[in-house]
Amino acid sequence: MTDPTPTPDLPASSPMREAARLALENVLQGQGGPFGAVIVRDGEIVATGVNRVTQNSDPTAHAEVEAIRLLGRFHLSDCEIYTSCEPCPMCLGAIYWARLCALHYACTQSDADAIGFSDEFIYGEIAKPHAERQLPTTQEGREEALAAFRAWQGSVAKVEY
Repeated sequence: MTDPTPTPDLPASSPMREAARLALENVLQGQGGPFGAVIVRDGEIVATGVNRVTQNSDPTAHAEVEAIRLLGRFHLSDCEIYTSCEPCPMCLGAIYWARLCALHYACTQSDADAIGFSDEFIYGEIAKPHAERQLPTTQEGREEALAAFRAWQGSVAKVEY
């Protein structure tokens, strides 16, 4: 395994160094994109993930999502995540939904954009009114779908998240 070039700001055993190592190893082994993630609880690494989008033919198989899935819990407020790159909109959403208590990242969105991984389009689309998005977006069947919301609201068996 190849270790990323040491930097003075990272201890040899830091979670961020491990996230960067995983990202590099993933590329060198031809398994996926240059992204790694590490989840830490009580100072110990409890889950890791790497980008497996092309390997798994799954557009959601980003490093952060892969690491979150490994823990088998939906509430991770006792954990921090370290990522080799600033998360994309999907991963950022997953991090917020999982309620991780902290996010640490290495490379920036600009760094990712420079090598062909740009999220600017998605951020721009989210900010637009539905009628102006490139993906035709329409609302329909709201009243029918509200039945599930009402059932959820009145359910005594629901597990809130």
